[in-house]
Amino acid sequence: MRWWLSRPDLGRYPVQPAGTGDVTAWFLGTSSVLLSDGHTAVLTDGFVTRPGLARVAFGRIAPDPRVVGAAFEQLGRPPIGAVVCAHSHYDHALDAPVWASLTGADLVGSESTANIGRGLGVPERRLRVVGDGDVLGCGRFELAFVESRHSPGDRYPGEVGAALVPPRRSREWRTGVVYAVFVSHPSGTVLVHASAGFRPGALHGRRADVVYLGVGTLGRQPARYVEEYWAEVVGVTGARRVVPVHWDDFFVSLDRPLRPLPRPADDLDVTMRRLSVLGARDGVEVVLPVAWQPSDPFAHPDQV
Repeated sequence: MRWWLSRPDLGRYPVQPAGTGDVTAWFLGTSSVLLSDGHTAVLTDGFVTRPGLARVAFGRIAPDPRVVGAAFEQLGRPPIGAVVCAHSHYDHALDAPVWASLTGADLVGSESTANIGRGLGVPERRLRVVGDGDVLGCGRFELAFVESRHSPGDRYPGEVGAALVPPRRSREWRTGVVYAVFVSHPSGTVLVHASAGFRPGALHGRRADVVYLGVGTLGRQPARYVEEYWAEVVGVTGARRVVPVHWDDFFVSLDRPLRPLPRPADDLDVTMRRLSVLGARDGVEVVLPVAWQPSDPFAHPDQV
């Protein structure tokens, strides 16, 4: 019984050190990452409302503009030009339209994401639907989109076929298209790969310095799957740093310290053990992100 109620201890793992550079990154839990060069910023997902488990399971959910506004202020009111949804489940896309309305940013993703934006009044001129291989500019950033796959066990597959006006059931935020998002800047390239699925061969020929690697449910997958996932996302891109994301319990408010999901849902210890072995083999640094802490994603390990 104690094992079923337990959670992995984050204190045993190395973390991404604080710091700033030409590009600075902030982690906001799940797969929400803000990248800024001081002139323009790109936000992936921006999921900060984080409704509780009971409401998600049995009630209706909606974004909380007050929570989004507080997060925007805590980040120092960054100049966000694009809010990018890796796919359209609520834990990725719930708050994205609020960020877009608050900042005047474009809302970028699939037609499902666009319909989530329409439900909250984002103007059509700021809805950007992208396909496999599309590239968008955002200040000195370049965003490239590659269609990927959700992690095994997608509970809400399908499309959001019309404007989604909250509050609604969590299952109505359906997957839409899943993207791997390459965020390139003269300083380097970050790959935000938010979901622990992959399309074999899809990333071949593309490069990244750092991968924010989605690991949700990875602790429940066979070791062979983890090795294939690493090879298809980290190995082929030549990344030298991996930052695991989407491991935290996203039913807990962001004003509390991040904690892993309980072991019945996933097992971060298993995931980190396997990733650490693969990283040591391939010379890749594996570090956990720290919420709300600025970091230099491209800093050489000897510089931090």
